[in-house]
Amino acid sequence: MTPYEQLFENNRKWIEQKTGSNKDFFKQLALDQNPEFLYIGCSDSRVTAEEMMGVGPGELFVHRNIANLVTSIDLNVMSVINYAIRALKVKHIIVCGHYDCGGIKAAMTPQDLGLLNPWLRNIRDVYRYHKDELKAITDERQRYDRLVELNVIEQCTNVIKTAALQLSYQAEGFPQVHGWVFDIKTGRIKDLNIDFEHILHDIKDIYDLTKGA
Repeated sequence: MTPYEQLFENNRKWIEQKTGSNKDFFKQLALDQNPEFLYIGCSDSRVTAEEMMGVGPGELFVHRNIANLVTSIDLNVMSVINYAIRALKVKHIIVCGHYDCGGIKAAMTPQDLGLLNPWLRNIRDVYRYHKDELKAITDERQRYDRLVELNVIEQCTNVIKTAALQLSYQAEGFPQVHGWVFDIKTGRIKDLNIDFEHILHDIKDIYDLTKGA
């Protein structure tokens, strides 16, 4: 059996597992989705959202891209955020980066990376915002790890800047935004404990989109 064919065998076994304990599992799954969480993570194949969080189908709305970026001109991530907030009414938005992120390392590589250049520029901008702190870290690995964390915090802030988030939180008190980092070496999730309320209040002078709502 080839690796490709193995995927279909895995699917067959998965169906048997799910219907073995609940014969109506897929009938119930097909009715609707009502996830509590939107997860915005990295595309890295080693970081599987549902598995590391221990959740099943229907519990997590997921968007993934290189280095878990949230940029205002990316219609994909903006559409996901808007749908998750306005249609699905998620209660929590999680931006999850991970240590040993190839996107973070590529952004710090001084070379032309073609089509990736404008995408990775967003990470380079995060480095520029925090260059004094990062340059003070002499250990290269620790510096990359800290940039992973700072990038997550910046992307959380970008979520908070959106009208969908601001209007929903003003009216409903949710969703809240959380910043995580997954440690591939240990399997543990690290909560960066971002101060959501403080960030929301701090950006209001410039990014307040609730006027007239």
